[in-house]
Amino acid sequence: MALEIKIPSPGESITEVELTSWFVEDGALVSKNQEIGEIESEKATLPLIASEAGQVKILVQEGETIEVGRVVASIDTSVEVPDSPAEVQEDTREDTRAPMPEKAPPKAPVEKSSSDMQHVKLTPVAKQMMEQEGISMEDILNGLRKISAGDVRKVLEHSSAVTIPERKKTASREEERKKVSQLRKKISERLVSVKNETAMLTTFNEADMSAIMAIRKKYQEQFIEKHGMKLGFMSFFTKAVTQALQLFPAVNSYLEGEEVVTPAYCDIGIAVQTDKGLMVPVIRNAEIRSLAEIETSIADLAARARKARLSIEEMSGGTFTISNGGIYGSMLSTPILNPPQSGILGMHNILERPVAVKGKVEIRPMMYLALSYDHRVIDGKDSVGFLKTVKELLEEPARMIFGDQSPEQFLLEI
Repeated sequence: MALEIKIPSPGESITEVELTSWFVEDGALVSKNQEIGEIESEKATLPLIASEAGQVKILVQEGETIEVGRVVASIDTSVEVPDSPAEVQEDTREDTRAPMPEKAPPKAPVEKSSSDMQHVKLTPVAKQMMEQEGISMEDILNGLRKISAGDVRKVLEHSSAVTIPERKKTASREEERKKVSQLRKKISERLVSVKNETAMLTTFNEADMSAIMAIRKKYQEQFIEKHGMKLGFMSFFTKAVTQALQLFPAVNSYLEGEEVVTPAYCDIGIAVQTDKGLMVPVIRNAEIRSLAEIETSIADLAARARKARLSIEEMSGGTFTISNGGIYGSMLSTPILNPPQSGILGMHNILERPVAVKGKVEIRPMMYLALSYDHRVIDGKDSVGFLKTVKELLEEPARMIFGDQSPEQFLLEI
């Protein structure tokens, strides 16, 4: 029996998608519920799933733009699939395009030993990103795309350049061209519309990160032991933002026709850079979540965003966005609004700088903060007050619990 694999609908108003990749070869054996391909629309990236085990027949090639509902592959369920997972072509991106000859014995996978890791080159920026996101070297290597002949040539050229300095390298005049994805087209349209249709301004401030860094250093091991992940900076920022939004609700508002809508809740979008472009998954009702709950949600959403496994619902309906360009080394920037939202907070890298503290010059870990906002909705007083409140909450994290009271005053109810 042949089962048809049809293009699913990514959402309302979407009639066409791009078939970006097949994870299996034509004629490959696949297991039930295996991801065999991927499609991309202007809103989301979705996997193609094998509903039953069998042999795949591919009907549409990669890179084609096709209509929703079209049959792109079929599965012959009469073909017996071995029970052993090792005998079925795995759903991976590293090795799905070079099946071994039928009579060739399977080769054992190359394992990465700890000694291999010591020879992997790591830039300072990459190291900082991995530490902030809690990603190990194994995670990075396991997540890499398939190794191409070009990658091998680059390594050989680099090795030759190191071992044989006198060898002359041939200047390259090659160019790479690839089709702009529908998702990136949509992102481009939205960014241009924001610049043309809003009165966007940016206000700046800076925060002393000493207190938060001290908390992370003191309680990091306990946090990992209890919650199974590292305590990052983003959860502190999200918590501070939700409390500041409740004090300055205009920053949480947006225009809808001739009305200004002000939600009583805080659905915070967290900007995540992926190979497909910038994704902004949303944490719902972040104002009632604890730091641990926020950290868990961010880790889950970011991981699935990078694997292009977010649903449209998970990327829709945010009321405010936080973008962290600091993990890439950005010192200062003016983030662009994520419509229809009226505000976005930009985080930047933490640098030790001399600052005046109680009449003395001290070296402190400082971060520049940037709030871009739509001046049609948000006045300068609200924007500046909001950002100042975020700064104060970050510099005194206890205020996220006690407000303007000291812990002693809170205890004594005075």
